[in-house]
Amino acid sequence: MLAVTPGEPAGIGADLIVAFAQTQRQEEVVVVGSADLLEQRAALLNLPLTLCSDVSSPTLAAGQITVLHVPLEGDVSPGKPQINNVQGVLASLDTAIEGCLTKKFSGLVTGPMQKSIVNEAGIVFSGHTEYLAERADVEDVVMLLVADDLRIALATTHLPLANVASAVTPTLLKRRISILNEGLRNQFGLEAPQIFVAGLNPHAGEQGHLGREEIEVISPVLKALEAQGVNVHGPYPADTMFTPKFLDQADAFLAMYHDQGLPVLKFAGFGEAVNVTLGLPFVRTSVDHGTALDIAGSGNAQIGSFLAAIELASKLVRHS
Repeated sequence: MLAVTPGEPAGIGADLIVAFAQTQRQEEVVVVGSADLLEQRAALLNLPLTLCSDVSSPTLAAGQITVLHVPLEGDVSPGKPQINNVQGVLASLDTAIEGCLTKKFSGLVTGPMQKSIVNEAGIVFSGHTEYLAERADVEDVVMLLVADDLRIALATTHLPLANVASAVTPTLLKRRISILNEGLRNQFGLEAPQIFVAGLNPHAGEQGHLGREEIEVISPVLKALEAQGVNVHGPYPADTMFTPKFLDQADAFLAMYHDQGLPVLKFAGFGEAVNVTLGLPFVRTSVDHGTALDIAGSGNAQIGSFLAAIELASKLVRHS
């Protein structure tokens, strides 16, 4: 049984759930969020929707969806996030997380959040990944993006580029590569995953002429992990790492920062890719896109990434 959170009420999360509910399905899904939001969005989209409340036996029928109602304080206007709805959005997420921690749900699929409005409400929020780690009380997690067989993980996530080099420490790299390795083994069922690691600098530092992080930080960590039996390779120049030579060998890549790896992933599968959080005590997947405020309620939201997130979560739950 998967918990699904709509995310930002003014975004397309509700659109995706309403569209998902239109067809018969195999996955047992419980939406943890506002029932009023879903009814209003279904009416706006002119799509039939019956809400069911029996969380113990989620409906699989077309035109129906099971909802664990968590109210919003304010009205919702598509495309216009409201500060007074932030607490309700976070309450939905907290309820879903608690359900996963207590085994009420097998996994969590999250709709996109609007980070800016959460921060404007006075709550420090850099993203789902960091929030989930805090709520689940784990030391660290890894963001992994998946598009078919292409898997790209991030050593650092939502940081300004100016802060990346100082954040790439031996402790962080060792911990995150270890989480990635265990996640690939335990959730993806890969017995001996091959992990290819990018350098931080152009040309992977050019033997120290373009930066020494590869020599002083990354390479020693990779050698230590390799000695422990982790199949880790690199560091490689990022501009040539995502080429057929490496794609044919790698089970996953590790990029040093957000925009080093994700442009490749999204070029390969934007709209069909899935965000996975490794290191949590439960499965979590999400869409690969944002709230798309400009098209919320228009009927133009593409459901591909949401369907892929549901499907992958179901597969990972079976492996875990």
